[in-house]
Amino acid sequence: MLVILRENVENLGRIGDLVNVSTGFARNYLIPNKLVMAADAANVKMIENQKKVLEKKRVAARATSEGLAKKLADQSVTISRKVGENDKLFGSVTQSDIMEALKKSGHTVEKRMITLEHPIKALGVHTVLVKFDQDVTASVKVLVTKEE
Repeated sequence: MLVILRENVENLGRIGDLVNVSTGFARNYLIPNKLVMAADAANVKMIENQKKVLEKKRVAARATSEGLAKKLADQSVTISRKVGENDKLFGSVTQSDIMEALKKSGHTVEKRMITLEHPIKALGVHTVLVKFDQDVTASVKVLVTKEE
């Protein structure tokens, strides 16, 4: 099924792209969540006219993403956790914990932007990626310490 993207969809494309997806994926996920519209002749013609406006929005969004990434690149946050024997953490440090720590330091980052390869379950310094756009990322150092 040929559709036009209304929103950026991970691993599928960006706003305004014409993509071919399976019918079930379009009917069950993309259309109910209003992420796409049908690619009929009228919609394709309308998107062609709006391509210039969409490109300006993409450039502006990318510039703001790069600015935020530069500000965040030098940032480090400290998170204190209770530990047990052999300095093992009770639980783990999650994306929500990192988001709250960044919020306290004055940076607004959404939870879905934070990429963890695996949950942080040890004390020390860990590097976490924050993904602002498809190819704009920043690395943040997270220092996990003992809670006194």
